[in-house]
Order: sequence, then C-alpha cells, then structure tokens
Amino acid sequence: MLERPNFAVIGVAGHAAPRHLRAIRDVGGRLIAAADPNDSVGILDQYSFDTRFFTQTERLDRHLEKLRHGPAGERLHYLSVCSPNHLHDAHCRLGLRIGADVICEKPLVINPWNLDGLEHVERETNRRVYTVLQLRLHPRLTELRSMLAKDDRAMHDVKITYVTPRGPWYDVSWKSSLEKSGGVPTNIGIHLFDFVLWLFGPVCGIRVQLAEPRRCGGVLHLTRANVRWFLSTHREDLALTPSPQSSSPFRSIVVDGKEFDLSQGFADLHTRVYENVLRGAGFGISDVRPSLELVYRIRTAKVDDDLSDAHDVVHSLRGPL
Repeated sequence: MLERPNFAVIGVAGHAAPRHLRAIRDVGGRLIAAADPNDSVGILDQYSFDTRFFTQTERLDRHLEKLRHGPAGERLHYLSVCSPNHLHDAHCRLGLRIGADVICEKPLVINPWNLDGLEHVERETNRRVYTVLQLRLHPRLTELRSMLAKDDRAMHDVKITYVTPRGPWYDVSWKSSLEKSGGVPTNIGIHLFDFVLWLFGPVCGIRVQLAEPRRCGGVLHLTRANVRWFLSTHREDLALTPSPQSSSPFRSIVVDGKEFDLSQGFADLHTRVYENVLRGAGFGISDVRPSLELVYRIRTAKVDDDLSDAHDVVHSLRGPL
C-alpha cells in the first residue's frame, strides 16, 4: 500500500464529493487536483491549499497527463469520480488511461452493457475500477448477513422503504433526467438493490407496480427472498412512514418481521470503502453488475396496474407477499 497516495476528484462540487474528500483525508491521501464545471468549490480549502482546480475536464486530463510523465511522487494514483451518472463511464476511462485506478460513485454506469467496455479498458491498462457499495459495510447489514447465515429458512419475507426528500431543485437538475441519472431506481435505489441481491441471491422475477419520476415500487422474487420495495424523493411520502414529522431520509428493511433501521450509521462508510480499495479489496465491476442489470430491468419493465398510487404500494408493504 502506498505511503501517501495522490488523488484527484472529478465532480468535486457535487452532492457526493464531500464524503470522498473526507475519505481521502482519512486514509492519508493527498488531493492534487480536482475538476467541476461549477466553481463553487470553497470546500477544497478544508482539505488542501495545494489542489489544482479546473472547470474543464479536458484541462484536468492534460494536467494529469503532464504529471504522468514527471517525477514518480507527483503522478496520480487514484481518480475519484463524483460527476453526473451519465458521465461516469467516460470519466472512469479517463482515469484508467491516465495510469490511475478509479473509485467511482454509484451507479458505476447507467446501462449494464457499458460495463463490458470498462472491463476492456481495465485489461488494456492493467488498472482497476472500484465502486462505492457502502451498504455492504453498514454495521446493521453486516449483522443481518451474519444472522441470515445461521437461518435455515429457504425463503425470507423482505420489505424495503426508502424515502429521501428532495426539494424543487431536483426537478430541474440532471438527477430528474432518465437519460442522465437512470431515474429513481438507478440513482436512489442502486445500493438497496445491491445489498438485497448480496443477501438473498439472484433475481428470479420482478414486478413493477409504480413508476413515476420521483417514486417507484414493486416486488422482487429472489432465490432466497420475496422483496417488496418502495423508493421516493417526495417529502410528503414521509407521512407514509413511522417518522412522518421528520425531514431526514427514512431507510428501513424488514426481514421476516424484524426491522433494521438504516437511517443512521452512514458517517464513515466512504472512508471504509477507501480503506478497502487501498488494500486491494474494493468492490469492482463484477460486484456491481447484478444490481445494474436489475435496475435496467426495472427501468424498462411494463408497469402492473393493480396498484394505482404510492399509498397503495406503501400499504402493500404492511401486508403479506
């Protein structure tokens, strides 16, 4: 493991970037460069006064290429990708071809066939793409996985509710664009779908019962579980949860009647992801492929019309599968 690895961040003005900046600091990394089309990046001063900043990715590319041909101690070791979802695969390829390993925010790509291209560039460059699947490191979920390993039931009954309120800005940002974000199942749900596949095995069938720009829900049939799920960015949907007066995200998984509240415990998960990457044990393309294939199926599925709105879907979470 490098004594003090060099990092750069693309999308440093974005929502996820502060978690990556903290993780870089926590693992003893050196932030040498950053880029974002938006220049409101005063947060950089909390981490380094020696970070070169660019508003054009092409200029960052040129700078990193120059460093690649300079002294070994100045070369980039890791590129952290926090840009909008539809740019992830292009920015990952940039990092690989500049001679760095890549740590990419979720979702790694929007369409699963883009993973094949990234694997090809990995082989060409002998570098790796890692992604952030931090729920696999959440203490409550690692506890749940240990419990399930001791449970001899063939099938489990699982219910997932995730309401993460977003204001009117969401509707005019790239996140509201299906082409740029992949929609709510991809942008909001990818972690949840990853961990249920991780816990309960591959997909046997899906039903999508609600598909709106800001909310969706349905049923997954996995090899070891039937899963009802509901995702929303509507603040008013918190009224459908046990925390109706809160404005904080509500994340819950109920397994065989036992609830695991995931609303807390996220503070240091990115740091743990980075620590794993530096040890060579990060989550790679093969780890994320099943969940990306699943959210693509959800995004393109025909919607059942037996449940008409969010109230019906959430009410169904309280009933049997």
